[in-house]
Amino acid sequence: MDAAAIARTGGKGMLVATGVTVIVPTFNERDNVVELVARTASALADYDVEILFVDDSADDTAAEVERVAADAAVPVRVIHRTENTGGLGGAVVVGLRAAASDLCIVMDGDLQHPPELLPALLARHAQGDADVVAASRYVGGGDTSGLGTAVRFGVSRAATWLTRAMFPIRLARSTDPMTGFFLVDRGRLDLGSLKPQGFKILLEILARTDLRIAEVPMEFAERRHGTSKASLRQGATFAAHLARLRFGKMSLFAMIGAIGAVANLGIMWALTALGVPYIWAAIIGAEVTIIGNFILQEKFVFADMRTDARGLGGRFAASFTFNNVEAALRIPVMALMVETWHISSVLATGLSLIVAFFARFLFHSLVVYAPARRGRTEAAVSEPKPDTAAIRVLRAIDAEAMKPGEL
Repeated sequence: MDAAAIARTGGKGMLVATGVTVIVPTFNERDNVVELVARTASALADYDVEILFVDDSADDTAAEVERVAADAAVPVRVIHRTENTGGLGGAVVVGLRAAASDLCIVMDGDLQHPPELLPALLARHAQGDADVVAASRYVGGGDTSGLGTAVRFGVSRAATWLTRAMFPIRLARSTDPMTGFFLVDRGRLDLGSLKPQGFKILLEILARTDLRIAEVPMEFAERRHGTSKASLRQGATFAAHLARLRFGKMSLFAMIGAIGAVANLGIMWALTALGVPYIWAAIIGAEVTIIGNFILQEKFVFADMRTDARGLGGRFAASFTFNNVEAALRIPVMALMVETWHISSVLATGLSLIVAFFARFLFHSLVVYAPARRGRTEAAVSEPKPDTAAIRVLRAIDAEAMKPGEL
């Protein structure tokens, strides 16, 4: 059933409340369904459990789940998504919303997360001092052999160290914040605040909420069927997501600005190498990157603010005008640095771009993507007096600095 959930409860066709919901996000994992359901049902034979697949597959994984559900020893459901918004993390959030129980366990569908560990997660949670229980590859007794190559192990460890370093308070008790195998009490989550991207949904949960975490060791198994979903693209998604969690929109704005700065410098270098005067090279580089940055900001930074903001034409006009005014002021300053400090034009441009970053961010946050003005209705008349520009600037800086609530 496309974009719909099916349920099996002993052949009665009804969805009933259960003690625990096992959420399994899948992407082309058809060959693992039979074994995963059988091993999960066996491991949790003493529990009131349902298995909920959230499927983004291009193959017939959802149909296989339906087939297995007909004879499974426990209730099995599948939600097949036609748009995989948020990737695997988005699928998990869909599962959390649809689960029949507040007690949810998330695990991958590739059998690298051993279903036999499920009772240990539940037993640890039953001690009552944790809202999240994670299966860790790095706590005592854990094993990482399923990662395969030394390169994958090194990348995993480096990413874990980086993540813990960026969230030293929230992740102080987590040795493996990027594990995909964990138990969580849905009642302690604000699902509306989660904005997952890519694989690392536990990191999203821990970074955005103040939850107590405990861990149990996990032997990370080798993949049985299918292929790994890890890729350079997923790595880039993780890096962007980590930056968003740590620094908010400002980090993504900075990343795009950095890309634009590199492009700007590259254009300048190429044009000056061809004999174009550096002033004209700087102007051309600025115009190209202004347009490119706007396109990227629309998609990756301010996408959630576009609906309430002015139209696309108005946003582009405001952004283009401001950036050109800024460039018109910045380029003479850059030229002054070149002529008086006797530094290279490329270095001077780089310095001026860094100085301009904060002004650009605040203008776009507070002006370009500000909610459009409403007509003067009775409701509008009764609204309190709006904040001054200075107060809005201070609040914007504070909001970005505090996301997701840890300095």
